[in-house]
Amino acid sequence: MATTVETRQASSKTIVKAKGGVSQLVKWIVLLGFAVFSVIPMTWMILAPSKSQPELQQNPPLSFGSFEGYINAWNNLALFQEARILDWLWNSVWYSAIQVSVATFVAMLAGYALAATKIPLQKPLLILTLIAMIVPQVAFVLPMFIQVTQMGIFNTAWAIILPGTFYPFGVFLAYIYFTTTIPKELYDAAKVDGAGEWGTFFRVAAPLSTGLVGMLAFFSFQANWVNFFLPYMVVTKGELLTLPVGMGVLFSQTPAINPGVGATDLPIRGPEVALAGLIATIPILIVFLLSSRLLVRGVLAGSVKS
Repeated sequence: MATTVETRQASSKTIVKAKGGVSQLVKWIVLLGFAVFSVIPMTWMILAPSKSQPELQQNPPLSFGSFEGYINAWNNLALFQEARILDWLWNSVWYSAIQVSVATFVAMLAGYALAATKIPLQKPLLILTLIAMIVPQVAFVLPMFIQVTQMGIFNTAWAIILPGTFYPFGVFLAYIYFTTTIPKELYDAAKVDGAGEWGTFFRVAAPLSTGLVGMLAFFSFQANWVNFFLPYMVVTKGELLTLPVGMGVLFSQTPAINPGVGATDLPIRGPEVALAGLIATIPILIVFLLSSRLLVRGVLAGSVKS
């Protein structure tokens, strides 16, 4: 009798292990499929500028041309309005630097105020922040356009920079961080020692929030770097455009994406489009790598009990 029971238990364990192995195999297959689906387009974008337009059409999609191809594609892009692409790239860099700095600092202050202080209308302000975070950003374009026009900064760099500091998601993220990660007793102890709200923030909350800073900075940079619609609406001067908007203007004037343009002297084709996409993507990758440790620290913050 005991032998029969043991045999049944052993067979049950074997079945469970077999099912577990099948489920793990299915998970790996699904994850591998998503990885391939994500990696192949990026690989093509990296390799496409190395080839000429005929090679891009005739050679295998993931084949490599030559390093000279990258130089040729860049030189072709630089032919547009005497290397205006450099102005667009520089604009995107310094616009984003100001936007990220201001948005991160303001989001941390607002999140701290909602989480660790007793301000009037605290709950309504938090609800308003949630509503602003849920509403699609495109819905704010028209109100921001009207505000920019009324302020008299239309068609200036500030018309792009100031709206980019609007960061309700960052405020809510900071609120969650200051509520769940930093013990409230630390705030109370600092205030008992004579530190006011500013002192508590700069001496207690901010030094313990490096992970939060990394998360806020990365997500703010990513959103502002790829933002197209708002800069397109508030700026018309070519020298003030950001890289995504400038590239859109460039490609709309060439047959690369808009075949209806017809003949043009600019040799802008598929390799140049791929190189432009690569140029726009590399800064996001660099910022991600630089802030990866802070991102991981911010994501894991509060997941382990102190």
